Amino acid sequence: MAKNKKFARAWQRMLSGRRLDLLNPSPVDIEIADIALGLSRLARWNGQTTGDWGYSVADHSLLVERLYRGFRPQASARNCLVVLLHDAPEYVVGDLISPFKSAVGADYKSLENHLIQAIYLRFGLPAVPSQALVADTKRADRMAAFLEATQIAGFAEDEARKIFGPPPSAVPFERVVVSAPRMAEAAFLKRFSELVGAL
Repeated sequence: MAKNKKFARAWQRMLSGRRLDLLNPSPVDIEIADIALGLSRLARWNGQTTGDWGYSVADHSLLVERLYRGFRPQASARNCLVVLLHDAPEYVVGDLISPFKSAVGADYKSLENHLIQAIYLRFGLPAVPSQALVADTKRADRMAAFLEATQIAGFAEDEARKIFGPPPSAVPFERVVVSAPRMAEAAFLKRFSELVGAL
């Protein structure tokens, strides 16, 4: 990744004590506790959701992984872990809505790709998942977005259908739960541990 000389080093200090170079992330500087904490405190939908707390990326990640298992019930723990971690880079780069990501351009996507590759390698996963798994993750992500939009983000169903596609009919109905940050963090860590234990 080409580095801007002005930002030759872009370090982020984590509560675990790790210092992560955002422009050249190393798997050894990534800790699941930092990811879970960051994602549990990061609101999706720019915080424009119902409930006492923002709907966290940690809660969203858990929903996406459940939806994935809904249409891939025989999925391996390894694939489920890839899906659970699909938005993990956001623990340091934040959750930008898709139109804004497009406007920011290729540099943002490159940064995000380097970070997700380091995260996957840290946890013994392929740096680049198969195209089939990437497609399945996107499918589950769109399904989650539809459910979130209509249940907690104020979208009418016809509006959500135009943006995110048809509602997820291939899986049982999922209720979107908005958890307190500590609960979202704990649930994310629990599911991570279950999947790592099954590898």
